[in-house]
Amino acid sequence: MQGQSQQQAYDRGITIFSPDGRLYQVEYAREAVKRGTASIGIRTEHGVVLVVDKRIRSPLMERTSVEKIHKADDHVGIASAGHVADARQLIDFARRQAQVNQLRYGEPIGVETLTKAVTDHIQQYTQVGGARPFGVALIIGGIEDGEPRLYETDPSGTPYEWQALAVGADRGDIEDYLEEHYEEDIDLDEGIGLALQALASVNEDGLTPEGIGLATVSVGEDGFGKLSDEEIQSYLDDHDLLADEDADADAEE
Repeated sequence: MQGQSQQQAYDRGITIFSPDGRLYQVEYAREAVKRGTASIGIRTEHGVVLVVDKRIRSPLMERTSVEKIHKADDHVGIASAGHVADARQLIDFARRQAQVNQLRYGEPIGVETLTKAVTDHIQQYTQVGGARPFGVALIIGGIEDGEPRLYETDPSGTPYEWQALAVGADRGDIEDYLEEHYEEDIDLDEGIGLALQALASVNEDGLTPEGIGLATVSVGEDGFGKLSDEEIQSYLDDHDLLADEDADADAEE
């Protein structure tokens, strides 16, 4: 009982390390991220691909209200996993940083600079009493000096740069798939196909355009752009990843 009550004391104190060097509230925030649906980021030669699982809880819910991919600037996109409200706060912060940099220096903010500004903001909430960490992980992808860059933010406030990654549910299984199939010299279309195949690897029933969000940040003038349901369906058709409509109909009956 004494050991349990001692752990509970460290649970309540976000600014206090446990005797074994752990911040329990940060670890719990990571668990909150795992409860969110998966988001995937892939860096290619010609840009960054962001794919998210937009699982709809009810047919009565408006699909457009489920937002997991956001435009931070013309050259930066962000995907999230975890608490949506926490993600929205961080994305608003990232957008303000991008605007301030443009106004102050007359140039787009660097992807690494933006990521570190966001993670510095996250880290402050691990050192302030009376607050809690952000229960969300972000994938920040964009173009910096003509080169694609891809970063992850962690609830501890640590930035990581990746070639390909997943956050949220089934992260381990998706990253195992990416490690096996990812190649550095793939183009943007191949990156989209790989991201969809990685997501399908943990969805036995297949994928639907309505249940997926997909965006790319490409090198050049196009920058950030979201794909329509019709474009997503075309990719799913090409890679034979569409959910079986007959099976869905049987399930509904």
